[in-house]
Amino acid sequence: MTAKPAAAPRPPRTRARARARSASIAAFVVLAALVPTTASASGTQEVEAELPYVCALPSGQLPATVRVAAEFPARAEAGEAFTPSGVTTTVELPEEAVADLAGHGAAGVRAATRLEVGVAQNAATARATWRGDAEPVELPESGPLTLVARGDVPSVAGRGDGDLTFSAGSLAIDLVLEAADGTATDAATATATPDSGTRPGSPAVDCTLAEDAPGQGLLATVPVGTGTGAPSGSPSSPGPAGTSGAPDEGQPDGRGDRQRERQSERSPEVLENTPGTAPDRDDVPPCRYDEQHPPTDVSLNAYVTGYANVKKMKGAAYLPPSCVLIEQGVPVPGPPDPDYLIFDTVSYANFHYQERRQTPPFEATFLSFDFTPVKATMVLEQTDTMRIDSRMKMSMTDFSTTTDTYVRAPLVLHVLDLEVNGTPLDVGSECRTETSLMSEDPDPANFPGDHLVLYGRGELLIGQPATGYLLLSGGVLSGEATIPAFTGCGTDGEDLDRLLTASVSGPGNLVKQVQGQTCAIAAPVFPSPTNEGQCTEDLQPYEIPVAEH
Repeated sequence: MTAKPAAAPRPPRTRARARARSASIAAFVVLAALVPTTASASGTQEVEAELPYVCALPSGQLPATVRVAAEFPARAEAGEAFTPSGVTTTVELPEEAVADLAGHGAAGVRAATRLEVGVAQNAATARATWRGDAEPVELPESGPLTLVARGDVPSVAGRGDGDLTFSAGSLAIDLVLEAADGTATDAATATATPDSGTRPGSPAVDCTLAEDAPGQGLLATVPVGTGTGAPSGSPSSPGPAGTSGAPDEGQPDGRGDRQRERQSERSPEVLENTPGTAPDRDDVPPCRYDEQHPPTDVSLNAYVTGYANVKKMKGAAYLPPSCVLIEQGVPVPGPPDPDYLIFDTVSYANFHYQERRQTPPFEATFLSFDFTPVKATMVLEQTDTMRIDSRMKMSMTDFSTTTDTYVRAPLVLHVLDLEVNGTPLDVGSECRTETSLMSEDPDPANFPGDHLVLYGRGELLIGQPATGYLLLSGGVLSGEATIPAFTGCGTDGEDLDRLLTASVSGPGNLVKQVQGQTCAIAAPVFPSPTNEGQCTEDLQPYEIPVAEH
């Protein structure tokens, strides 16, 4: 049955954010996914840049001309993903390069290009790879060789106001040399190494932007937001105190402060391949309590969605909205402080999908070694209940409040199916990470063991809208995860553990998740202006959140 939204109009988020209680829910990490998405933009701008490059060829460092053409939006809204369209990379190699290729017995050539593009907004930066494939061409008898490559490119988005700039960087050209009869030649591949990301058997030509390139390779500028060009707001400054389950100010090693500082400095505001629009309700799993999971007066439910960077794959992965059931704890007085009223709350949460504590199965497609497509079907499974520790501090001078929240989620990644270049690879039924996804815990003495840790902060000043993360109205939490080694992968004596571990496992994977506004199950019994519009008629969360960039 398709849920219908409540008849009452949904209240402004700022009204719900003003409520005093605060907690948070679990976060997610998935394999690298290259998920192309687009978003609307007002008008377009056509760009054609001609740039000088220097390419490394067997005959030496030779000049080359690269022309990049594309269409960009004239402007974009903050948080709105868009994809440059009509991207064409034209490479003109000098006559000496033709002689090098002909010396290998080639009469023609097929090429693929990989252009590194720097994306920046204010202090935030990211890199994307624009790939293209060129039609086969014959080597000219004289003069330069021109290769015209076209292909799709990743989506990007600016998080806040400010110009989003695109600048050309290094260029790699993978070549397949062909004899006069159309067959591939036995060209030497001395320039291609196992780690270069080139196609096997293909010479690679590496090119760098010339020092005198105009505008340092600038391709396009897209104004984002209101057009003021003002920097987007940085994350809230680290709090002066931790939570129950988070370190106090006096913790000797200051681990909690360093964690908050790292998260503030990351500013992952520009990401490639991240969705930017909310799915329809028909496309998300049900999120309601049932006879096996009866609600209480403190029961909440919410949808969560997000992304994770997978460092080894140089990409970002997207997890569609998933249902979480939450039992909110009762605030208790925290440690005494002459300047603040402090309350600690411990809450608990579980995934809810077909009576299991897991996410729905989801697919991720990524590129192994930069060119081999790999598609995996996976779920995230809990090994224990997620714990949520939050501490609210109210100033005795101006009555402003801050709430620091730490989420500890024991989650293993279970791979259900795997395809490599379209060919199924049987991983068996027990292919998963050896342990939970892991983070550095700010309070390891009280919280040992393997688990993911995310941090979020909510702030409220009298007379102003609340900002950051609050349980009832949702918000963003972020952290960093280590993906453990894999185990149990493969059948019939074929051990695939080492393959998956080498491709995916490792530290330094940034995680960012968004929780939508909760549905307070008791709200229909005790309606008030602050909980109208939280729930659908059948008590599912009204809001389906959108993953932020």
